[in-house]
Amino acid sequence: MNPLRYLILSDIHSNLEALEKCLELAEGKFSEVLCLGDLVGYGPDPNAVIERVRNLAKVIIRGNHDKACSGLTDAAEFNPLARLATEWTRQQLTPEHIGFLRDLPQGPLLFDSFQMVHGAPIDEDEYVLGPGQALPALRSLTMQAVFFGHTHYQGGFMLTPKGRFQSIRCLGKPDGLTYILPFEQGGRYLINPGSVGQPRDGDWRAGFAIFETDPPQVEYYRTPYDLARTQKKMRELGLPDALIRRLELGR
Repeated sequence: MNPLRYLILSDIHSNLEALEKCLELAEGKFSEVLCLGDLVGYGPDPNAVIERVRNLAKVIIRGNHDKACSGLTDAAEFNPLARLATEWTRQQLTPEHIGFLRDLPQGPLLFDSFQMVHGAPIDEDEYVLGPGQALPALRSLTMQAVFFGHTHYQGGFMLTPKGRFQSIRCLGKPDGLTYILPFEQGGRYLINPGSVGQPRDGDWRAGFAIFETDPPQVEYYRTPYDLARTQKKMRELGLPDALIRRLELGR
């Protein structure tokens, strides 16, 4: 049987240009699509992004912005800019797409031989930013890999077969395939594919990953997209200037 190749998307945040560019770069390289949540929030095209992803992905789990924008939560914990974007998105979403977001399953979700979460294995809204959150999660894993999003930082964390903790970093690489991470037998992995539409790791380019099952390895990708078009849409729709500017900074 041929190995499966999963295109892993996360944190698209209503950025249609970034999503389409990722799909263009990934074309022919994957067999199935999985999404780790946050289809909406921040960006100008929530309905178009939902429609695109729901027709592509085999499995989609919910993110915190999916919950807030569909009214499952009240966004009280969001910062003022995020709350404003949430209110704007709620007004734009069609009733069908609100229902779709509300029905998305909660992570963690066991799929194939790995887990999918939005935030952390023990809490879908927790940020896994460093060893304080990653190390306990890695030590408690009952499978080799968990794919997570939420932080908008491409890379992740691992425990080597000898139990050594390491960060996985993919910054400063050229466009396209930036890094390949082969899995070691006995290793444990927390893999963040990066954010499609709202990177926060200092690199404005859209990020995603492809996971091959045999032999298991992760391919990390970054790609530039039509940022100016996305920003123009946001200005015309009256979204806050701070949200528009941050896209070009990757912050």
